This record gives sequence, structure tokens and C-alpha cells, in this order.
Amino acid sequence: MKSNYDVIVVGFGPSGAVAAALLGQAGLNVLVIDRLHHVYDKPRAIALDHEIMRVFQQLGVAEAVAEHIEPFTPSEYYGADGELIKRLAAVEPPFPMGYTPSMVFTQPPVERILRERVASLSNVDVHTGIEFKSMQQDANSVTVTLRDENGTEHAVSSKYLIGCDGASSSVRDAAGIELEDLDFDEPWLVVDVLVNEKGLAKLPVTSVQFCEPERPCSYVIGPKNHRRWEISLLEGEDPKYMATEEGAWSVLKRWISTDDATLWRQASYRFHALVAKEWNNGRVFIAGDAAHQQPPFLGQGMCQGVRDVVNLIWKLKLVITGNADESLLHTYGEERGAHVRALTGRIKDIGKLICERDPEAARQRDAHLIAADGGTIKTVPRQNIIPSLDRGLLSPVPSAANGTLFPQPRISVSGADVLMDRACGTEWRIVFDPTRVQPVDALLKVARLIGAQLVPILPTAVQDSPPKGYRERDGVVNGWFERIGVCAAIVRPDHYVYGAANDIDDLLEQLNGLQQRLGETTAVV
Repeated sequence: MKSNYDVIVVGFGPSGAVAAALLGQAGLNVLVIDRLHHVYDKPRAIALDHEIMRVFQQLGVAEAVAEHIEPFTPSEYYGADGELIKRLAAVEPPFPMGYTPSMVFTQPPVERILRERVASLSNVDVHTGIEFKSMQQDANSVTVTLRDENGTEHAVSSKYLIGCDGASSSVRDAAGIELEDLDFDEPWLVVDVLVNEKGLAKLPVTSVQFCEPERPCSYVIGPKNHRRWEISLLEGEDPKYMATEEGAWSVLKRWISTDDATLWRQASYRFHALVAKEWNNGRVFIAGDAAHQQPPFLGQGMCQGVRDVVNLIWKLKLVITGNADESLLHTYGEERGAHVRALTGRIKDIGKLICERDPEAARQRDAHLIAADGGTIKTVPRQNIIPSLDRGLLSPVPSAANGTLFPQPRISVSGADVLMDRACGTEWRIVFDPTRVQPVDALLKVARLIGAQLVPILPTAVQDSPPKGYRERDGVVNGWFERIGVCAAIVRPDHYVYGAANDIDDLLEQLNGLQQRLGETTAVV
């Protein structure tokens, strides 16, 4: 390894691999280390969503990952007496991000794909079998001490350090960052099973939350014949015993027998809700499980970690390349901390709904949910539960669009339907209706200053020949503009909306304000 880098990433799990790949694609010199040599060969995360697939698309691995994913089935919640009390599912097509909104996946091969992408980047050095020991920082750099398997220590410096090293993060400890307990602590058994045809015939065809007071549990349909149970442990049950094959089968026998399936993994966990009090100390940042842990009831753990590094890396790129003031990095913890807390709160609410142990209270819960839906349970889009950003680098001009994910339509390019990011890149984008916003000189100038791509999307009804903008296949952006009541959006490199405008003057005012907020060092890109 070299003695100096732009960024050092500690931890080569999904968050660390995505961080290293994004940094490498940005042209930065990166070192990524991990104590272990190989990808863990059993699944831990099982769910991802369209936002994460959009990131995989940006990394050039979406097609490879697609071989290991399937759409998430609807999730049905059954109450104390077996009645349906809640139902989550995906929105109907056209899908706003270009991908199925909720998916299940097989983690080990997907992690290997991410590592292969990192290995293909010549400006990223990967060293496994290396342990992070300590760090020191000053106003300009971080120096870390690493130890290899022979016991030899190495001192390496970088401009910034990112700890993606899991729940027991050494980087977090070295930086003196504490976790805040958000008051959720439950013992559960997680069992992954490969089920044969005989067993599959016995099982539900949707994912299920059994909200039963005697033993709450979750059943998740994974890819192919992979099925997962998350089963609450009762008072007095030994977590170590329950994580043995005998212990796992003692609770799985309700659904299947040893003739129906093979155990893949079984592990006892305490489901926690924790979040970092700070997300950085100077030049040291944390992300993923190092920064937060949440119960798995919505399958958002890995997604949250990827959101963390996507939020951080584009900001680091702008700061390191001199295109933004270092104060931009303050928005990382501001944005991600609030988002994680909001989503964790919603996950906790679902957890409390599932985990009600008092039979009478559970029946009251069921009656309330059924009555709230008018007696017939309505399907709620699963993605509606994911909050927007509500602070940080967002326009001061109020809009329902601010902090939401901007859609990714399929647009026509040279006669072919192409997802927008493939055609227009993933830097700042100014997406607008060219029949209402004209690219005047002032717009072109400020777009250059912030390195933004202009993306004119024609209204569906307009049939200009030749067209003065992109035609979209499904009217996704047109519909978004109409719902919000705007004609332009300023889209950040992480695909979140900075601001939205309803005329050229409004758009220019927000863009000029953005340029000033990025700092006086902003340069023509």
C-alpha cells in the first residue's frame, strides 16, 4: 500500500464496498481495508429497494446484481386471531426509479459483485487481513495505524477516513463517537432456510408478519427457495440453544420439518435501535452499522448504510477537488442523522405493532387497524414508509419536492429507451419542461458553475420535430411536475431534490443561492 491517499475506508462490507467504488469512480485515490479476506458466505441483509438499485446502476453493476434479486412479495400482517390487519406492497408500474421498488436479494454474490467492481478501479487499493488499530488527525489529514496478519504495523495518511466497520466499529471508538439508544431491545432468532418443493407447498405465498401475542414472528420470501424466519424469543429461552439446529427446528416445526428444508443460517440477535450522536469527528466519518442499527422489520439496514455513503461521497468529492467549501461536509450528519432517526421511529412503530404481547391489547390493536381501513384492509405502498430529507442542503424556498427522491424516467436516446441517469449522468442535474423554461445564458452560466447537466424533458403531448428535449416513455417526470405544481427541479448527485421551481426566475434564484452555499471555491467544471 502507498503512504498517502485521499480517503481511507475501513470495512469492506456492502457500505464500504459502495463507498470505495463511488470514490474510485470519482477519480480519488482510495485505500479500503478489512480484517477478513472473503465475503461472509451466509445471508444477513435480505432486502433492498429501488434507490439502492439506482446506486448499483451508477456503479455499473445493476445487470449483474439483477441475477440475484427478485421482487419483494406483498407483506401481510395477521393479528391475534388470525385476521388480516395490515398489508404492504409495491406501487404499480411505471416504477418511479426505473426498478421494482422493493426487492429481496442473496447477499454473498451481490457483495462479491461489488468487490469485483472495486477491484477493477486502478486508483483503489484493497488490502484484506488488515486491522485498524488507531488514528490521529490534524487540520489537514488523518494518520491511521494498521496491523497486518504478521503483526507488522503500518502508518498511512489520508485527507479523510470513513469507518464502515460494523456495529462494534473500531473507527467509531477511536473517534470518540457515542451511540444514542432509541429504546428498542428485543431478543430474536433469525433462521435462513433453503426449502424444497414439498416444503414450499406448505408455506404462504406472501411474506407474513404473525402479530401473535404468544410469539410474534416474521416470514420473508427470499429469492428462489430461500425463506427467512425472524422469531421472537420468549422469556427464559436460551438464545445460544435457540441458535442451534435443534433450537431452530423447535420453532420452525410449526411450518416445515427437516424433510422439507435445509438450514442455511441460524443466529440469535438482540434487535436494537441505536444512532450515532455525531456522524463525524473532524476528518473521521462513520457510516452503515457503525453509525446506526435498527430492527429489521422493513429490511432497511443495508439500504440505510448505502444511503449514508452515497450522501457522503459526492460531498467529499466536491470538497477534495476544490469545488465546494468544507462546510458542505457538515450536512452529512445533519441529513443522515435526521433521516435515520425518522425511519427508525417508523420501524419501531411497526415493531411495537408486531410485538404486542398482551392478548387483550393485541385484539384492540387489530380492531383499530381494521376499523381505520373501513373494515377492509387497504394495501399501503411499502416505499411510502421511507421518509424524505427534511434538513441540510435543501432549498430555502418551500416545496413538497424538497428532500424527496427525483424519479428516473426512461427517455428516448437515438431511438432507444434509456434510463435517465445513463444518458444524463449522476452529477447535479437541472431537469425542466423546455416548453416553460428556456436555457437562457444566466441558466447556462450557473449550471457550469455547479457542474450541472441540463435535462429538458418534453411534456408527453408535445410532438416537436426535431424535439427540443428528451421524450420519456411513461410520463413519469411529467406526472411528477404536475403533482408538485412545478416545471423544474434541481437534483443533487444523490438523486434527492434540492429544490423545485415554477418559472425561470424562481429557478435562477435558487440556483444562485445554491452556488453561494457550496462556497466561494466553487469552480467551473
